[in-house]
Amino acid sequence: MPYNPLSSLGTSGTGTSRVQSAIAFASQKTGVDFSYLLGQARLESGLNATARAGTSSATGLYQFVDQSWLGVIKQHGGEYGLGWAADAIHPGANGRLTVSDPGTKAAILAMRNDPTVASLMAAEHASDNADALKTSLGRDTNPTDLYMAHFLGLGGARSFLSAMASNPDRTGAAMFPAAAHANRSIFYASDGSARSLQQIYDRLGTKLSNASGASGTDATTPLPNIPAMLASTTLGASGDEVIPGSGETSTSDAAMWAHATLDRLNGTAVKTNAASLLRPTPNTARLAYMMLASLGG
Repeated sequence: MPYNPLSSLGTSGTGTSRVQSAIAFASQKTGVDFSYLLGQARLESGLNATARAGTSSATGLYQFVDQSWLGVIKQHGGEYGLGWAADAIHPGANGRLTVSDPGTKAAILAMRNDPTVASLMAAEHASDNADALKTSLGRDTNPTDLYMAHFLGLGGARSFLSAMASNPDRTGAAMFPAAAHANRSIFYASDGSARSLQQIYDRLGTKLSNASGASGTDATTPLPNIPAMLASTTLGASGDEVIPGSGETSTSDAAMWAHATLDRLNGTAVKTNAASLLRPTPNTARLAYMMLASLGG
């Protein structure tokens, strides 16, 4: 298998702690909301990095099917030292992505089980979808819009969201019969009646919100507090790190963001009005991730 330079990044520890660290790393590297990535992973795989679907090729933390995975690796793999993988992927005569060497193809698809690579690709995929939806819809996107793009594909999400904007009471199953057949609990109520587009959207939004917050956490895997040494790390006026105790202002925002992240993972998250906790500045995110990574989690 070709060398994967990401295999040791942001993934120390084992099991759930390794997955949580990988998601935090991907959020810090891409700027995509940590809570969204965490919630999506919980819904898709229950934070199981080796999960496999029984009815499709969907595999890994974010349940990428083969073609979607090859597509995102082709587009973004080179940005993360995976140029060997991106260069091996080519569109076939039928438009489907292919890899000529079976061993290389197997290695590329197997990376779906690496939580760091999977989290980074999920974040890049979400960012691409956000840009595309914003352009087509003429408005900013929210986490439910992004999950809809993951759930129905970008084209399906465009159709769904556009139709919902003009006719929210339209029946969803009539528009997406294949998706409705595979996801009856989303498209149909318990009495068998078909849900409207708005009801489906709200249901997915609630599921994502629950998975992103305390109700979706694994309270049996608590994480420790941030070490005092890193919590007191400071930044100079230029944004560079300086020695603690040198008189510069403490990076309390970074510590606050990291603590808030741990609270979500521990199931003790509380509501906050500080938007910076979800989208920290680059310097804040960099230091906060140092704090999280130092936990070995």
